[in-house]
Amino acid sequence: MSLEQLALDIQGCTRCGLAAGRTNIVFGDGNPSGKLMLIGEGPGKDEDEQGRPFVGRAGQLLDRILAAINLTRQDVYIANIVKCRPPNNRVPTRAEAVACLPYLYRQIELIKPRIIVLLGSTALQNLIGPEARITKMRGQWLESKSGIKIMPTFHPAAVLRDPNKRRPVWEDFQKIQEEYLRLK
Repeated sequence: MSLEQLALDIQGCTRCGLAAGRTNIVFGDGNPSGKLMLIGEGPGKDEDEQGRPFVGRAGQLLDRILAAINLTRQDVYIANIVKCRPPNNRVPTRAEAVACLPYLYRQIELIKPRIIVLLGSTALQNLIGPEARITKMRGQWLESKSGIKIMPTFHPAAVLRDPNKRRPVWEDFQKIQEEYLRLK
């Protein structure tokens, strides 16, 4: 199955209650063979309207962060834990995430990234473990069973709310850039 086929297959998804309130499924965006994959929480209002991840204010900040390490959206692949917008931009429930995770796992299998950046606690807790804490684990390299390097960092929306998170995110992305350059 291709990434395009997977995207088509999930268009009618009703695995959880989020389907009822969506305008668009936000499947993912970017380079389908990118070595770097970024995973966020879920779509917000702008993402739901446009059907693309990270297009609002947090996405604009993410674009600037990527530019600072000489990357663009065309170099990376961006996805979320859930593909439909939670009401009022609330955090997806564990049940909603569990319903969507098979799609994300399949995306990871098809893209075969060498590095995954987990943007925020929702991505961290759903992919690493519910006890994982972003404040303790951000900036530290983890590794998946299949050998993918994983870097948790703060979500761009958290940086917008708290400018004190800017420096830690910059430090994390410098580490990400170093590892990315080693892959070439």
